This record gives sequence, structure tokens and C-alpha cells, in this order.
Amino acid sequence: MKIVREPAVAGMFYSASSNKLQRDIEDLFNQVDLTESFDQIIGIISPHAGYVYSGKTAAYAYSTLKNKTYKRVVVISPSHREYFRGISVYNGDAYKTPFGEIDVDKEFVSKLIENEKLIFSGINGHRNEHALEVQLPFLQTVLRNFLLVPIVMGDQRKIFVDSLAEKLSNIIDEETLIVASSDLSHFHSKDEANKLDSIVENKIFSLDAAGLVDSLERNLCEACGGGPIAVLMKVALNKNYDKVKILSRSDSGDVTGDFSEVVGYLSAVFYK
Repeated sequence: MKIVREPAVAGMFYSASSNKLQRDIEDLFNQVDLTESFDQIIGIISPHAGYVYSGKTAAYAYSTLKNKTYKRVVVISPSHREYFRGISVYNGDAYKTPFGEIDVDKEFVSKLIENEKLIFSGINGHRNEHALEVQLPFLQTVLRNFLLVPIVMGDQRKIFVDSLAEKLSNIIDEETLIVASSDLSHFHSKDEANKLDSIVENKIFSLDAAGLVDSLERNLCEACGGGPIAVLMKVALNKNYDKVKILSRSDSGDVTGDFSEVVGYLSAVFYK
């Protein structure tokens, strides 16, 4: 019997109706004015709040993938709802959204967890996590016939970042895309959020993965998916994708008009 991870946040973070969801995503893409094109892309950073808040920022990242093909997409997410030691790769057969099922690349998963102590196949972090799920309808819109490698980091400390980055660097090819799912600072004033989020943006822009991890661990900035971002940065450099473009940075106040407590969002693309 096929084991499918059903949508957990459809109807909350995005529409549960496939038709409405399609219209919503098309509307978000229509708001994006992206003049630059990127030929060889290894990965993107995309936020994971409700589409009404961060969807436009996410659409900037996904716009770079239009008319491209990948055999598989590795989506790396933080774990908001449960802590566990290590990195959990979904042990089922598929993830489902209102657009349908995306099969898991089991052959790639086997290579990913082989001889690893910190990376394992399991359900940990996958039950109700939104940060991975909200990326999938965007991927289903811009790409066709790809397999999914769903990864949730239960711990984002340096040892786990380094372990995942090293293993991915060893097994991915040019048919693999990496999506790092992350929001930035949470519930600060817009001015304070801008200061904190600028630190993260500057670390990404300078491709300083070690500096990002250090700054996060010292609480100098905030990014709930800082680990996934650092993993993508490290893999990109290891595979000689040495260019990055910050596509958009925004916060929830841009939508709500409330600047007293905002959540920050950023999208970026890594290419060569």
C-alpha cells in the first residue's frame, strides 16, 4: 500500500481548492517583475509563511525556474513542531497537495542515508510541518515530472549542517535542485527586523555559510531555516555554483500594515 503524506496546512497557509490555488499562484507570479534570467541554477531560498504574506517573495524565487527541468528536487525544511536530533528524510512514497502527489525519489534517499549517523529515513518532522509543504504547489506549478526528496532538520547546529551539506555535495548532479525553506526574524518592529534580516542577507550575499551559522548560534540574527540556507550555500560552493542573487526581501507588515511585530522573508537564487 502506498504511503502518502497528506496535506497538513491546505486551507490554512494556502487554498485547499486546486482551482483557487492555481489562480492564487498565477496572481502571485503576475506581481513579479523579474528581468534577469539564470541558466544554471542549483538552488533557491524561499519563505514559508501563508501565501498572502510571503507568497510574492516566494514567487520571485520560483519565477527563476520557469521553463527548466530537474529530475529531482531536494526540499530542506526546519522543524517547527517537534525537536529531534538529526536530519529526517521522509520514509513514505509521496507527498500530496491539492495539485496531486509527488513521488519520493527513493533511490536518492537510499544514497543520502547510506552510512550516515545523523541523516535517517523516518516520519520525524514530517507529520504536520508547514515549511516543506508550502513549497510544493509552487514547484508543481513551474516544474513537471520531478521526484521529491523531503528533508526536515530537527537540529540545525553546525555539525548537522556540515553533515548534510557534505553528503548532498557528494551525490547530487546537475539534474538536482535544492530548495531551502526559511523565514527570517519574527515579531520585532519593522526597523529592528530590518537590522536583523540585513545580517542574514549580507551573509547570503557574501556566500558566508559559516558566518551565517555562527551569527545565528550567537543570536545576532534570526532565520528559522538558517540550517537549510547554510546547507544550500555550502553545496552550491562545493559544486562551483559561486553566484547568488537576492531576489526579494519583505516582511508581513508590507501586507498587514502593522509594523509593530513583523516576520521577515527573503528569496534568492544560486547559480553559475
